[in-house]
Amino acid sequence: MMTLFRFALFLSFWILLFAPGASGQTLKKALGDSQGQPIVIKSDSLEFDHQRKMVTFSGNVEAKREDWTILCQKMVVYYGEKTKEAAQKESMKIEKIVAKGDVKITRQSGGLATAEEATYYWDEERVVLTGKPVVQQGDEFVEGSVVTLLLKQNTTLVEGSGDARVRAVISPR
Repeated sequence: MMTLFRFALFLSFWILLFAPGASGQTLKKALGDSQGQPIVIKSDSLEFDHQRKMVTFSGNVEAKREDWTILCQKMVVYYGEKTKEAAQKESMKIEKIVAKGDVKITRQSGGLATAEEATYYWDEERVVLTGKPVVQQGDEFVEGSVVTLLLKQNTTLVEGSGDARVRAVISPR
């Protein structure tokens, strides 16, 4: 019973991975259009496609804020029409962010998530990790075919498929 409780706490940590600090803000507020800290994205190249409303960062991508870092090979930021607030601040409304290729998400306070692809759906406040996703904190980890973080509901879903079952390692303290 205590192990199940600790595992629930461990999965809750990953919801907090995307929430900056104890303020309870969601990733949407953390990344938000001109809200809070800026995201600094570095890459080997950048392409704006205004017609398709997307910005593509390619090669050694590093997206960083004070409290977390995302490393990957390619990151695509999809944006929509500017809201009145965004238009006044000259920023775009982000719809989703897709990170691909050796995705590694670290949080300054600890913890690591890896996958081949991570997609953040802005309005739904949902993060989907695919391609051998692993969520790790210290010696403990969980892995499956798909890991979904539902930030509004403070819920983590880990799915297996076929012979690839969900696997969790929990260290007794």
